[in-house]
Amino acid sequence: MKPEDVQIPEDALSETFLAATGPGGQNVNKVATAVQLRANVFALGLAPHAYERLKTIAGSRMTIGGELLITARRFRTQEANRQDARRRLAEMIAAAHIVQAKRRPTRPSKAAKAKRIDRKTQRGAVKKGRGKVTFD
Repeated sequence: MKPEDVQIPEDALSETFLAATGPGGQNVNKVATAVQLRANVFALGLAPHAYERLKTIAGSRMTIGGELLITARRFRTQEANRQDARRRLAEMIAAAHIVQAKRRPTRPSKAAKAKRIDRKTQRGAVKKGRGKVTFD
């Protein structure tokens, strides 16, 4: 699933605007350009496996109440930060829908084990030959 394909219902989102830090001159002190986007994960209608993966991807950005917090303050305008926050949310949701392939444990073959033992024996012989030289 691509981030462009993710449909996020508007009623699952709420935004608050904060005073941002960083570049912007005097404007940064006057205008609240940073966006804090809160997404209600339960209202997104995710499959159980996608919800679990989203919890791991989000980490500390997920609250106990099931809200996902994304703060965007990269840009100087509210609109650009709003788009950035929504894009990041869509990327997280798209990443949560990717199903990881199950790992199948494998074992080395008999030939591989024998080869390993032979190499160890050879290496041991080389090291054994490095002993002190005695003149008898």
